[in-house]
Amino acid sequence: MDGGPKKGLALIGFSLLCLKMVASAKTAPEIPTIDQAYSKISNSITVEWATVPGATSYLLTAKDGDTVIETTVANSPGTVSGLKAATLYQITVSSISAAGRSQASPPTQAKTVLAAPVLEVSSPSSDSILVQWEAVYMATGFSVSIMRANGLGRIWKENTTNTTLTFTSLDAGTLYTIKAYAWNANGTPGDDSTCNQRTSPRAPADIQVSFDSGALAASVSWAPTEGASNYTALARSDSSQLSCSTASSGCTISSLRCGTEYLISVSASNDAGSSRSASAGTLKTIACAPGRVTIQEDPPGHLSVSWSNVDLGDYYVAFVKSDDGLEVHCNTSLPRCDFPSECGFTYFISVFAYNKAGQSPLGDVFNYTTAPCCPSDINPVLVSSDRVEMVWSPVRGAELYETRAADGFNVVECNDTAPACTLSALECDTKYNITVYSFSEARGSNTSCASRFITTAPCSPEIQSISKDAFSAIHVHWRSRNQGATCTVTARGEEGLYRCSSSGQACALGGLPCGSLFSVTAVAETQAGRSLPSYSVPLETVPCCPAGLTVTQVTQSVVNVSWTVGTGALTYVTVLASHTGQSQCRTHQNHCLLGCVTCGVNYTVALKAISATGLTADCAYQRYASITCSGSTLGMVIYRGKRNAE
Repeated sequence: MDGGPKKGLALIGFSLLCLKMVASAKTAPEIPTIDQAYSKISNSITVEWATVPGATSYLLTAKDGDTVIETTVANSPGTVSGLKAATLYQITVSSISAAGRSQASPPTQAKTVLAAPVLEVSSPSSDSILVQWEAVYMATGFSVSIMRANGLGRIWKENTTNTTLTFTSLDAGTLYTIKAYAWNANGTPGDDSTCNQRTSPRAPADIQVSFDSGALAASVSWAPTEGASNYTALARSDSSQLSCSTASSGCTISSLRCGTEYLISVSASNDAGSSRSASAGTLKTIACAPGRVTIQEDPPGHLSVSWSNVDLGDYYVAFVKSDDGLEVHCNTSLPRCDFPSECGFTYFISVFAYNKAGQSPLGDVFNYTTAPCCPSDINPVLVSSDRVEMVWSPVRGAELYETRAADGFNVVECNDTAPACTLSALECDTKYNITVYSFSEARGSNTSCASRFITTAPCSPEIQSISKDAFSAIHVHWRSRNQGATCTVTARGEEGLYRCSSSGQACALGGLPCGSLFSVTAVAETQAGRSLPSYSVPLETVPCCPAGLTVTQVTQSVVNVSWTVGTGALTYVTVLASHTGQSQCRTHQNHCLLGCVTCGVNYTVALKAISATGLTADCAYQRYASITCSGSTLGMVIYRGKRNAE
């Protein structure tokens, strides 16, 4: 047991010694010999060498100063990459096998080719492509070629020492492949770069423009152009620009302005850019609706509509429609139209401008209400001294009537919605200028209404006095300030009516019965009418004398006088008169005793009838002769007589 570990260590050492002896028996591969080293790509060098028996791989080394780049390849040729362009490198190759790696081959110098130009391409026009690049290190010239990307057609190739080149006479809208490389002073070409570029499309042709006046939009169409992926239609005016874009062969430009002239153009575009704009000419839109519309009615019955001129308006049409549905219009190149109008109507007015593009949009619709009509059949139904009642037929458009009566100094008015008016508090026997004006809230008063003259009835006369002349005629006197009036006096009593008339200041009432009471009034009358009656004045005629009187002898010195009743008499005074004296009595009765009568003497019998107000009627009777102074005549009627006619 003590010798076990020592034996194990001795066995391991023997095994290692055997392995070392076996390895020493195998040798490393041979050193390769480089046939050539060259560069076709600016960041790599390709190396060719003869194959080394037993080598399983090769280590390529490129050294530039302190920079060493290695790469392992399986066989020849091999390429070392990651190099700098236009740089001289020391190239070596080592072979590798299971036995190890050989020493490096003798170095060979190789220089990487020039870097590929970094291209920037564009298509400034539909038939050209511009190629640009930055300068390439160590380059003395450049070679650029171009051909269709589909391989059809010829190849254009240009050599230049510049850093820009333009290919022209190309097909529009076509995809081209561009290839470029640089060369050095030895003419060795460098690395190349390739890119594709499409030429911009040609401008569209066969452009058609149609205008929708209702939508204020222009529909633009054109023939498709080769290589275009998008189209833009443009409408440009002095103050704005509108457009629409599409991939198809037409689009609509909306929101155009009225009264504007647009220049329409279309351009095609693709990833290379846009074509030049193809002009489709000018488009004149419809004119804008006329503004600053004014409406005047001067004189009445003549409606004048005016407005401001608008751009692109060739002519105008003004429409006037009344509220009864009747519509008229006028067509003019001037900014004004005249229309006949009628009173009491509301007119709806609109004005449109027209040109070849069509009708302008609808502007504001104005309404104008003419003055209400004037009443024409004004009829006075009552004319009195201080009042005039008038009626007329309703007129169109009137909401209120205003009646004015003017006498030159004062004005009396009345307002009413009804077609009637009563003017009160007027002056009698006065000529008034009366006008009925119609009124509406929209237009106010129609001041052109005609007036008419109406004279009020005469003033009431004022009875000044009533007198009786010697012929028992009753004369009535009055005062009146009426012009050309005839005055009629009426005495009204139980016995009837009694009248007299005169154009002066008095008239006489005849035939009034005695013992009567009358109410006397006066009324003035002219062509305008009758006045109110004057204040009444009472008139009482004298009492009537008794129709008969009887004298009866009572004694030789006393007689009894009796009489019939006299109408209107309240008191009677009887008188017997002779040359020797008289005897009288006063009584309310219809008889009276008179004494101191002398027989044989002739007496005259007189009677006075007196009314309650003191009016006295002197009643005269015929004489009579007394009888002789004998008693045989006592109790006899010595006189029976009748009242003398007056």
